[in-house]
Amino acid sequence: MNDAERQTDAAAQLSLLHRPRRNRKSEWARRLVRENALDVSDLIWPLFLIDGADRREPVPSMPGVCRYSVDAAVEAVAQAAALGIPAVALFPYTDPDLRDERATAALDPENLVCCACQAIKRAVPDIGLITDVALDPYTSHGHDGLLVGDEIVNDATVAVLARQAVVQARAGADIIAPSDMMDGRVEAIRKALDAEGFENVQIMSYAAKYASAFYGPFRDAIGTAKTLKGDKRTYQMDPANSDEALREVALDLEQGADMVMVKPGMPYLDVVRRVVDAYRAPTFAYQVSGEYAMITAAAQNGWIDGERAMLESLLGFKRAGAAGVLTYFAVRAAQALQERA
Repeated sequence: MNDAERQTDAAAQLSLLHRPRRNRKSEWARRLVRENALDVSDLIWPLFLIDGADRREPVPSMPGVCRYSVDAAVEAVAQAAALGIPAVALFPYTDPDLRDERATAALDPENLVCCACQAIKRAVPDIGLITDVALDPYTSHGHDGLLVGDEIVNDATVAVLARQAVVQARAGADIIAPSDMMDGRVEAIRKALDAEGFENVQIMSYAAKYASAFYGPFRDAIGTAKTLKGDKRTYQMDPANSDEALREVALDLEQGADMVMVKPGMPYLDVVRRVVDAYRAPTFAYQVSGEYAMITAAAQNGWIDGERAMLESLLGFKRAGAAGVLTYFAVRAAQALQERA
C-alpha cells in the first residue's frame, strides 16, 4: 500500500463522534447555539458638552465624535432615543476661565451638565441621564479631587462630590456616576441624595477605575490634557491588580452602589468577569476613548473592517458578563444592529 492509499484508508477509518463544526455549518445553525447576543439595550452613549448654541465641534483625537452645545445635544439624544439607546452619559468641556483650584463650577446649578439635564429631560423624558461626579472637568489642575500641596485630599473632596451629586440630581440626573476613586464617596453620596429626597436616584459607581494610558483622547475632549499636573496613580488603580478590584467593588456595593463599572474595558475583561462571578451585581464596562480611537484609526486606514471590529469588541463585553457598555460607538452600533435585524 502506497502513501496515498494509506492516507485514504486512514480517512475512511476515521469516525468522530464529536464534530463541533456541525453546529457552525450555516448561519441559522450558528444562531441557534449562539451563547451571547449584543442588543441596543446594552449600549450607553457618552456625550461631550460645550458652551454656545448650535455647535458640533469635532474632537480631533476621536474621529466621528463631537462636543455638542446643549441644544445640539438635545437633538442628538433624541436621535439616540429613537434608535432604542436606553441612556446617555454627559461630560462637560468647561471653559478654562471657569476652572479653579476648588472646582467651584461643579456646584453651579447652571453649569453645562445641569443645563443639559434640564433640556434633555424636557425634550426626551424617557431616556436615562447618567452624570459624572468628579472634579477634573472643573479644576484648574485637572485632577478628580481637591489638591493641597502635592496631595489629592480624600475627605474634603468627598464632601464636595456629595454636594455635586445633589446638584445634578436636582437638575434631573437619573443615575449619579462617581468616577473620582476617592475612598468612601459612594456612602457619602447615597446619604446626601437620600437626605434631599432623591432616594430613587441610582448610583453607578466607577468601582474599578484604573490609572490607564487609554484615557488620552477623553482628556482632549474635556480639556484636561494640557492642565493635568502629575498623574492620577495615587487614587486610580494599578493596572497590575485584579484582587484589589474585587475589594473596591465590595466596598462600593456595601456603601449603596446600585451598579458598578470597570474602566477601561477591553484590557480589563478579566476583571469584568471576576466582578460578575463574585457579586452578581449589575456590572458595566467603559469602552474608553483610547479603545475607540484605535479601532476607528485602524478602520480609516483600511487595516480592519470597522463595523465588524466595532460589533465584535462590544460583543466581547457581553461575553465577559457585562450588563452593558458605555461606548462612543453606541449610535453607530445601534444603527448597525437595526440594519441587521
